[in-house]
Parts: sequence; structure tokens; C-alpha cells
Amino acid sequence: MVNVPNEGGVERSLLSWLDAVGWETHGMDGGRGAEILDSTYDRRSNEVIYWNLLADKLVQLNDEITEDNVEKFLISLRRDLDHDNLLTGNQEFHELLTKGKTFTLENGRAGQETVYVDLFDFDNLDANRFHAVNQFSVSRRTTIRPDVTLFVNGIPLVTMELKSLAQDNDYYDAISDLHAYENDVPRLFVPGLFNIAADTMELRYGAVGAPTEFYEPWKDPPEEYADEDNEMKQAVQALCNPATLIDVLKNFIFFEERPGGDAKIVPRYMQYYAVNRILDRVRKGVDDRGLIWHTQGSGKSFTMLYAAENLLSGNAVRNPQVFIIVDTDKLNSQMRDQLSNLSMARWTEAESIAHLQELIEEGSSQLVLTTIQKFQDVEPDTQGNDEVIVMSDEAHRFMEADLGSRLDAALPDCTHFGFTGTPVREGERHEDRNTFREFSPEGEDYLHRYSVKQGIDDGLILPVYFTLRHEMEWEVSEDALDEEFEREFRTMTTEEKRDFITENVTSRTMAELEPRVERAVEEIDKHYSENVAPNGWKGMVVTPSRRSAAMYGERLQKRRSEDAVEVLYTSTKDDPDLIQQFHTDPEERDSIVKRFKEPDENPSLLVVHNMLLTGFDAPILKTMYLDRNLKNHNLMQAIARTNRPAEGKENGEIVDFQGVFENIDEALDYDAETKAYAARDKEELFTDLKAQLETVMEIFEGIDKDDSQEAANAAVSRISKHPERREFKQGYRRLQNLYEAVAPDRRLIEEGIQDKYKWVNRIQVAFQRTTSGKEAPEDDMREKTRKILNENVDVGEIRDDFPTYKLGEEYLEDVEGLDNPGVKASQIAHATQDHLHPRTGQNPRYKRLSERVTEIVERWQGGEVSDPEAVEALKSVEKEVLDVEQEAGDDSAERARFAIQTHLIEELDEEFESSETARQIATTIVETFENQVDCTYPGWETNKATEQDIERVILDVVAVEYKRADLIDDTLVDAVRDYLINNYA
Repeated sequence: MVNVPNEGGVERSLLSWLDAVGWETHGMDGGRGAEILDSTYDRRSNEVIYWNLLADKLVQLNDEITEDNVEKFLISLRRDLDHDNLLTGNQEFHELLTKGKTFTLENGRAGQETVYVDLFDFDNLDANRFHAVNQFSVSRRTTIRPDVTLFVNGIPLVTMELKSLAQDNDYYDAISDLHAYENDVPRLFVPGLFNIAADTMELRYGAVGAPTEFYEPWKDPPEEYADEDNEMKQAVQALCNPATLIDVLKNFIFFEERPGGDAKIVPRYMQYYAVNRILDRVRKGVDDRGLIWHTQGSGKSFTMLYAAENLLSGNAVRNPQVFIIVDTDKLNSQMRDQLSNLSMARWTEAESIAHLQELIEEGSSQLVLTTIQKFQDVEPDTQGNDEVIVMSDEAHRFMEADLGSRLDAALPDCTHFGFTGTPVREGERHEDRNTFREFSPEGEDYLHRYSVKQGIDDGLILPVYFTLRHEMEWEVSEDALDEEFEREFRTMTTEEKRDFITENVTSRTMAELEPRVERAVEEIDKHYSENVAPNGWKGMVVTPSRRSAAMYGERLQKRRSEDAVEVLYTSTKDDPDLIQQFHTDPEERDSIVKRFKEPDENPSLLVVHNMLLTGFDAPILKTMYLDRNLKNHNLMQAIARTNRPAEGKENGEIVDFQGVFENIDEALDYDAETKAYAARDKEELFTDLKAQLETVMEIFEGIDKDDSQEAANAAVSRISKHPERREFKQGYRRLQNLYEAVAPDRRLIEEGIQDKYKWVNRIQVAFQRTTSGKEAPEDDMREKTRKILNENVDVGEIRDDFPTYKLGEEYLEDVEGLDNPGVKASQIAHATQDHLHPRTGQNPRYKRLSERVTEIVERWQGGEVSDPEAVEALKSVEKEVLDVEQEAGDDSAERARFAIQTHLIEELDEEFESSETARQIATTIVETFENQVDCTYPGWETNKATEQDIERVILDVVAVEYKRADLIDDTLVDAVRDYLINNYA
């Protein structure tokens, strides 16, 4: 017998992996493992901690806790589980887990004594008990039963929910269940470290209280846990082995105050492993430097803060002084705000050069935040602490020349780590900037790396696609130009003129020419309106000069309004009026940037020069219009501005007016992988869409891709069962994002992609209505997709380009101009069938006319009729189509009445003495349908209950009201029902 993989099998596999790394596991035999611990430690079903097990460990780990007073301590600890707010409770309980809980002892004649009681032994892991069990059931108002729970000394630290891909669910469903558990029984999660959601193929972990988007993968483990053939096993063992779990608990948790609600921060895998590399280097003391090369958007700031926290906790050296150095006041403010909002105690900010000097001389073991500029006048050789660790953010920007020398002189005995997403390697000469030479010991490129590819694969950043717009047609009056040039510079020699032109007529000069700016602004406005704004995203225009920025700003504001467009650059008192009009002070710039990051506020377009290309994180920014010649790390920084993830955002985009991306190898002097994943041609996005559409369509192989009720029912039926249900849910989610990223694009219609997508979208609506009655959050119909499908985006323009698809009297007159009757016949047939196809269910005449077209084409292609005869026959059918359309009218009720009347007369011609009776029955059916059937909600046309209501209307009118039960059969009921649905849908 072959067993279908299920969640029980996933549980057993996962427990076996945990068993292999040191957990005491229960449930690998297929039974409920929690029942064994429940019985052994006498747990009641409403308790979340194995109190008797914990009591035993407390007595063993703490000299002050005895059999006589342990129960009193546990009574106090029970109260620490009671909280109205889960995150507040989790933060306070985390403090108890990591630092111990105070307990007052009665000490005989000496009175009372307060001690700290340790719940875990962090120094000797073997002194703790690590249990992994399945099916841990907790009943408090409601009952929950997570799949696997990890306990340390009886305290639940990790809650796991598992799904089987073979049973149509994935880790998204598991995360949804975990969120429900947190709401239903928050007490279980008060002690929790993090949660895990898995689906046999992929694992995601997230902090207690984390939203879905903050559940992330765990990869790139040490060699002892590496298993390329089983990534699930690799992730479970690398993240959940006892040593790593306890290390994360003790040393890698922050709680952050946020305006929208506080958050628990757990480390990403690259942060965790990079920090441990740093700690290991500091412990060994052999090399005094190292480079952390993590791509933009991966969280380098938190990596530095985790490293600082570990260093200050004595995890490498006893009492170090730690410096975090940034190179701008803006970055300093961002880091200061970050530190202020975190649960981190030992830090200060150098407020001035003198204050920095004082802090260096004192050498106190704390974190010091400073800008590199404050080292300018710090005295050398005044380092007061022998154990100084420096972490420089984007160090390549300031390590050359004087500032780097000042830092080296002030802290000569430090260990210095550079953090960057865009290292510089301009050459090997001493005067060339070279991040690797500055921070990497001989023979080492970097201490730890997290690449662009890894960031994209993990979903932390998005791929960026580019579109070239650099080739422009220039109309130049050469004679007039030569004459004007000679008149203005007649005193110069030919060589002097040549040198002048070489030095002064630059790409910046060209970028400031009014005709070029006008043309570029026109292109930006059009591209933004058609490709960016409909999705709700925003754009940034990057210019080569303040003058060009002002020119762009003026023209874009005229097109889009002053509120919609803001211009940012530095200002001076002597600026001309053109530039002065966009002067802003720091407070105004902060306000503009803040509003730009908000979806529903202006501006929607920013025009910048030398601003916001580094350290600017705005997920709503989708498209950068690049009119500045950037290269290497500057270009990588610019790319990173558009790659921040946001819901529904499939990619970032750069529209290149300078030709930077014409040769990506020259623009990016990095390794092949970085160049390949930093920015990709937009054609790849279109290719991805086509491939994904075919993947989804394959799910419905063998089912007609038409608008019939039968096709919809068959499709919904297929994806209501596994594994097609899971395949469709995941496939449609990606398909929808890709479609929105590409649209509008004329190729969607030219290659038939829009029609296929429209069909899939209809099935999605039907699927949602018939399965859950409501839409899942991750599957919400986005506004742009609805607009594209309902309004047939840009169809008018495309039909102007392809008149074959225009239908009407004008087209029939135009087609007379074709000389070749064979081509004429083909085009009429194509246009007529294209027009009839979506209407065949609206009226029986359309179906018969469609059959006639097919018959004529088959006879023509078979040589039974000549080209001219085929043309005449097809033109005759086409005119009949137009006649039916005119007679049916535009109103849904009229079209439905006409269709039903036509069916009754033409299909049942012997049953009626006059057509008036058929007209009365048809009219009554339509009126009753409008009064009794709700067709106002999305997807009503595929809802089973609605179909039954319609059939009841047909029976009541025909059989009861008109007493014509003899007419009733399945053929009539199905036909009339479909006429109503197809004309009203």
C-alpha cells in the first residue's frame, strides 16, 4: 500500500532531524508525543509549561532554590504569563529567561534576601533538558494543537506548524495557523522565542507576533549541518540545534518601539553567521580587520548592532569599547533613532569632536556612535582601552586620505571591520580606493558575504529591470551651428576651439539642453502614467546637475501639478532664479521624504541631484528615471533604492536615459554573479510571465478555456483538490504579481496572454467564491488588475495598430481595399470569429453564426469554394452578426430577453402558435430574475447557489406561471440559465 504524504509524516521526519542534534523527542512512532510528557510531569491541559519538570531543573541549577521553596517561586512565575498584550509579555518573559528572575528568600534571623534565579544554564548546555514533542494540546477558552513544540526545561520556546504539499497547503497556510494560535491562546507564546512554518519543501521562521512578510528562510549553515539534498532538514538542524537556539535566545534578540506597534527582532541567518565570524576573529586576535560584504537591503545596521551587543556582553573579549562610524549626519540620526528604540542599554553618541576625544580617552566599555568627520581634530595616541572594536558603515566612502588616517591615528590598536554592500576596487595603487585592500587581510577577500542573488532568492530584495531610453533623434542645423560658433569664438585658434569643446560640451551639457529635457520629460510622464502610477508606486528622477534637476522639476510640475513633484538638491545663496525656486531647508526635505514614503500622500515623483542615492529606504519607490552617468558602487547604491520589497511589488525598474546599462560590464566592475543579479533586462520579466502563465494553464489541461459554465465548474473542481489546489494558489499568486509588473504592454494582447490571464482570473474569482466565500489576504484582487481586465487597457490604441481586430461597418468598407481575396477572406473570418467567440453564450444565433463561419472556412480551405466566394459568404455572415447585435440592443435585460425569446421560437418552433407567447415568457423570466437573484457581488455567475436560484426562476415562470411544464427539460433550463448569466455577467 502506498501512503499519501501527510502532515504526520512531516512531523515524524522533523522529529527525527531534531533527535539527531540532541533533542529528546517524542512522537516519532506516529503517536502524540506530548501525551508522554503530559503523563510524566502531570500537566493539566490548560497549562503551557511543564511545571514539575521546571521545578526539578530549578532546584538543580540554583543553590538557593530547594524542594521547600520552589513551589512559591513557581507561583510567582505563573503570574508572569498573565498579560493583556502578547508582545509586552514576551519581552518581559525574555528578560526572565536570559537574566533570571528575582526571588525573595526567608533567611531566618537574617530576615529576607533577594536572589536571581536562573531558568536556564547558558554556560553548560548539557545541564538543561531539551524536549521536542508533537501534538502539544492547550485548552484555554479554545483548544489549539501545534504540530511540534520545542521545550527547554519544560518552557515552550519554539512552536512549529507544518503543512504537507501533497495535501494542497504550504507554509503560508502554516503562518496563518500560527497567527490564529497567537490570538486564541497567547499564553503559549509569552515565553516563545520564535515560530516556524514549514511545508516539506520550505521553512520560514518568524518572531512571536511577526506578520507574514517577516517570516524568513534560514540558509547557508556551517558545514556540520549542510545538506544540499534536503534544505528542510538543513534549516531545521542549523537553526534549532540546542547550541544555536540558546545562542539566539541569549544574544540575538531585540525589542523595538515602533509607531504602529512594538516588534520583536530576531536575526536573519546572514546576520547571525556574520556576527559569529566577527566574534571569532576578535577572540583569536590574529587579524585586526575584516570586510562584511552584505548587499543593500539585507539589514547591515542590525548586523552591526548584534555584533555590538555580543561584544559588550563579553562574548569575545572582557570589556571592549565599540565604535559604530557613519559618514553623514543623516545616517547618524537614523542609527541614533534606531538605538533609542531598541532594548539596548550601553551606548552613547559623540556629540562633538571634544566629546569624542573624551570618550576615546576614557575607554569605557560601551557602544559609541559617531560620524567620521568628528575624528578630524582628535588627538592621536589617546586610546584609553586596549580592546577597541570599530565598525565602519559604507567605509569605502571615507577611508581614503585624511579622515581614514585620522581614525587610524586616534585608535591605533583597534580591530576594524568594514561593512558595505558596494565595495570599491578602483585599482591596486596606494592612491586608488580599494575596499578589499583596506579591510581584508592578505589572502582573504571578505570575512562574510551575502550577495545580491541571495537577497533576491530570499525575498529580502527584488530584482531590478532596466529599460534603455538613451537613443534620441537629434535634428541639428549644422551650418547655422558652425556659423554661430565661429561668430562667438572667432578669436580662438582651431586647437583652442577643439580643446574648449572637449572640456565643456559634456553629457551634463547635453542633459541641460531644453529640447532634450522636453523630450525626456514627455517620456517620463508617459511612462509613469502608464506603468507606475496605476500600481500605486512612485518614481524618482536622478539628474546630473542642479540646473537639469530644476529644468525637469519645472516641466514635470506643469504636467503633473506642483504637489505631485518635488525637487531636492543642496542650495547656495548665489544660485540663479531657476535653481532658487526649488530651495529647501533640512526640515522641509525631511517632510518631503516622509510624505514620499506614504502611499496616499504627495509627492509621487522626486527629482534629485546628489541626494537620496544612499541610505534611502522607500519600498514604495518602484521606478528610477536615470539621467546621470553612474558606475560601480554609486550605480549599485542607486539600483538598491528601487529593490525594496512591498506587497504586490514584483521588481524594481530603472529607465535609463544615459545608456549606463548599454554595457553592464563596464558600468559594474564586480564579479559575474553581482552583475547578473543587480539589474536585468526587462525582457526577462516578460519571459518569466509567459513561463508562469503556461505553468498555471497546465493545471487545467484537458479543460476547455472558454467562458462556459461547464469549463468554470470543471476548473474549480480540479483546483478544489490536492495537489492542484496548492499549485494553483502558489502559481496564481506569482502570476498576478508578474502580470501587474509587465502591464500595460501591447504584447499581452498580441500574443494572447491577456485572454489567457483573463480566463485564469475568472477561475480564481469562482474558486474563491465556491471554496471560502471570501478572499484570502494574499490573494486580494489588486486594483490595477481589475482595471486592466474590466476596461481592456490600451485596447483602443492596439486596435488602431491592428485593424484586423476592429469590427463594424467601417471595417467592412476598409477591407474592400485589399487586392488579394484570399487575404480578405482570412481577415474577415478572423475578425468575425474574434467578435463572435465571447458572445456565443449570449444568444443562440451567435452560436449558429459561429458554426457557419467555421463551415465556410473549412470548405474554403478544403478547396470547395473559391477565394471570392468565401469572401462573399463571410461578409454575409458578418452582416448578420451586426444585425443580431443591433436587434439585441445594449441593455443586459434586453439582450437576455431577446436571447430567450429567440431560443423559444427558433429551437422550439412547433411549441408556439405565435411568437408573442414566447416574448411574454422571456420577458417574465428576465423580470423575475432581476427581482429574485442577487448578481451584484463579484463571482456571482459561478456560485452554485446562484445557479440554483436561476433554475428555480425558470421552473416557476415556465411550469407554474405559464403552465408549460411540457417545455421543461435539461436542455432548456441550461440554455436559459446561461443566457441570463452571460448577458448579465
